[in-house]
Amino acid sequence: MKNSYADRKYVVIGIFIAVGFIFVAKLFYIQIINRDYLLSAQNNVIRVVTQYPARGLIYDRKGRLLVYNEAAYDLMVIPDQVRPFDTLELCSLIGVDKDIFVKRLKSIREYSTRKASVIEKQLSKETYGYLQEKLFRYPGFYVQSRILRSYAYPIAAHTLGYIGEVDNATVERDPYYKPGDYLGISGLEKTYEKELRGVNGVKRILVDVFNREKGSFQKGKYDTAAVKGKDLTITIDVELQAYGEQLMAHKKGSIVAIEPSSGEILCLVSSPSYDPNLLVGRIRSRNYELLEKDTLEPLFNRALAATYPPGSTFKLMNALIALQEGTCTPETRFPCNGTASQPIKCSHSHPAPLNMLGAIEVSCNPYFWRTFNSIMNEKKDIHQSFNIWRNYVLNFGFGHTFESDIFNEGTGFIPKCDYFDKYFGVKGWRAMTIRSLSIGQGEILVTPLQLANYVTIIANRGYYYVPHLLKSIEGQGGIGWIKKNATIDPKYFNLIVQGMYNVFEGSMGTARAYKVDSLDICGKTGTAENPHGKGHSIFIAFAPKDHPKIALAVVVENAGFGATWAAPITTLMIEKYLNGATRRPWVEERIMNGNLIESP
Repeated sequence: MKNSYADRKYVVIGIFIAVGFIFVAKLFYIQIINRDYLLSAQNNVIRVVTQYPARGLIYDRKGRLLVYNEAAYDLMVIPDQVRPFDTLELCSLIGVDKDIFVKRLKSIREYSTRKASVIEKQLSKETYGYLQEKLFRYPGFYVQSRILRSYAYPIAAHTLGYIGEVDNATVERDPYYKPGDYLGISGLEKTYEKELRGVNGVKRILVDVFNREKGSFQKGKYDTAAVKGKDLTITIDVELQAYGEQLMAHKKGSIVAIEPSSGEILCLVSSPSYDPNLLVGRIRSRNYELLEKDTLEPLFNRALAATYPPGSTFKLMNALIALQEGTCTPETRFPCNGTASQPIKCSHSHPAPLNMLGAIEVSCNPYFWRTFNSIMNEKKDIHQSFNIWRNYVLNFGFGHTFESDIFNEGTGFIPKCDYFDKYFGVKGWRAMTIRSLSIGQGEILVTPLQLANYVTIIANRGYYYVPHLLKSIEGQGGIGWIKKNATIDPKYFNLIVQGMYNVFEGSMGTARAYKVDSLDICGKTGTAENPHGKGHSIFIAFAPKDHPKIALAVVVENAGFGATWAAPITTLMIEKYLNGATRRPWVEERIMNGNLIESP
């Protein structure tokens, strides 16, 4: 028994030796091998300074610089190091009210006396230059460099977007960001934030107990360099964009132009707009407040988010569905009694009865009401017929977003059967009840982007690429946007295209006054009824007729008939893009001098 217990003591001793060895080994790893613990222990004598990278540049489709970076500077303060100084002089140098400055300094002292805090953000390089010469007079204050955006052209504000300081919710959600960091708030700056932002670097600086800098920690061994953000080339044509914004000055509305062969958005005009440089630097907050209070809503992106009835432009959709479903043929004729027609009157008198080609040329309301009626009566159950019609409409990109890189895009509205069941009862509605849909009025709502994509499908004779804004990242090509085919047989599009061509070239064409002799343009007028005032002028078009290079939609709010304002704007845009210049100064002068915004 004694020998047995004697053996056990060696086991216990062995266990203690093993545990001791493990502790010694762990301490050796912590103190000698792994330097992370050393850095953590020395946090009280090391100041970690974020090195902000240059944000990626943005170029237009032809390589012209749109967005670049400029240096800005934050004035930092460490309260414990502050000595008596001329407060009024410093405030004068940085352009801050003395009372506000004193209040900020007091608040910073209450937060921490030894930590560095920002007391004034985003000083310009000019202000920084003046300050540097006299900074030695103000112990405890120093400057940290920042990067701010600058815009080469005062255009495309909604598309490019802007950057701003992160909020607390973002900091909690994404560990990459820290208080005081900047990120994309809207537009392409937000969509491609991860590509544009780059990667922050870190610099560790030795400081004494009073937070005074003593040099680089371990000669920069643990510093990391900032990685510059990636450059973007976008699909926008800066000349076309600028010209579109000129044409839309003093008007409310939008222009969306797309390259049919690729889905690349050539311009995205929303009017009224603003100079993107207004939302940069120290003036950003004040200017944003002014823009937000403006009754003309310049911050609202009408090109992507505004919705309108498509008006007569939608007649082409109903014609295509009727051809596909076989409820009408190209030679189908319907009567028209002009303004005396029932249940939908025509906007003007013209020869009748017309076939489909002629009806497109003159935009005959009764013809397309009867066309729509033929679709709705194809099946015995109105619900079944309506769902067939609705599916075709959705297939053309209406009623939903495109889910590409377009920021804050609206969906529009294509009603379901349930919508009408709710208001009229399951058996209480029929084609006559919803007849306004036949001419693009009533419950249907679309965005200008959807209208531009719609005419792109017609230009391509039955397909489209998802509309998008990115062309390449660092010159390496963008996302491969998919091709989508319409559920309409391509053979039916030629008739529609010819009808749109006759809108300009036909003797009764609704836009014949704005044809351009050197170009084969196909278009369709539209006037969207507006319950709050004068109707909206709408026009869709593409050119050339064969192998189209541009398709676009123009909406001018409260401007009346589509041929009055939207049509000439459309043809000027096409002429500018395809020919490089316009040769109709009388049209251009009328549009640019036109002021359709009532004075308050």
